[in-house]
Amino acid sequence: RKAIDSRDVIGQAKGIIMARRGVSADAAFDILRRTSQDLNVKLADLARTLAGRHTEIDLPTR
Repeated sequence: RKAIDSRDVIGQAKGIIMARRGVSADAAFDILRRTSQDLNVKLADLARTLAGRHTEIDLPTR
């Protein structure tokens, strides 16, 4: 169940990045993965934060 929840929230975060940056699903996942590694934060935790707080976070648009 935990894996399914993680997959769902990662999908939500990818959708947010895709909409804000105008990138493909693969590119959005790469952004999440690299950011997770750079910040030393689990990918699912980063995605959960982005999905929960995306209206507060100012991501650059295209």
